[in-house]
Amino acid sequence: MSTRPIYLGHVNIYVRDVERAKAWYEDLLGLQTYEYRPGRAAFLSADREQSHEVALMGLGPEAPLQQKGQVGLNHMAWRLKTLDDLKEFYRRLKEKGVPIQAINDHGISLGIYLSDPDGNGVEVYYELPRKEWPREDHVFTRELVGSGRFPGPWDEEVTVGMMGRAG
Repeated sequence: MSTRPIYLGHVNIYVRDVERAKAWYEDLLGLQTYEYRPGRAAFLSADREQSHEVALMGLGPEAPLQQKGQVGLNHMAWRLKTLDDLKEFYRRLKEKGVPIQAINDHGISLGIYLSDPDGNGVEVYYELPRKEWPREDHVFTRELVGSGRFPGPWDEEVTVGMMGRAG
């Protein structure tokens, strides 16, 4: 294929209460709202050079939530620049009492998994620079995880392996 996308531009997710979801993404992830339509939609971004990376579309309080194992988006992943940034994010989650679903060592990255107020999956992660990857293919091979690449305040909570979630 000669024409292909250059990157994923944004994710559009449904929420029950757009105000509540907007506040969560602004407060916890530090996203900037570029456009807000009260009761209907919010367009937020971590990259100030982009119009939005996530669009929140309000459906109302009676909208059914996704069920575990339902076909659809598993999670969106927000990459942090450094391992220290991930450590600070982890501390913020603990301070705010935000439930952490999993912390997974993927060998080349460490991801913290949580859910937004509507149950949409969110991963916040740090990934090693490519030159530090131990191999070029099959980078999520089980023998590469759990080798102490990501020491931090989460050491007692890290799950080695994938736990059904792919990075």
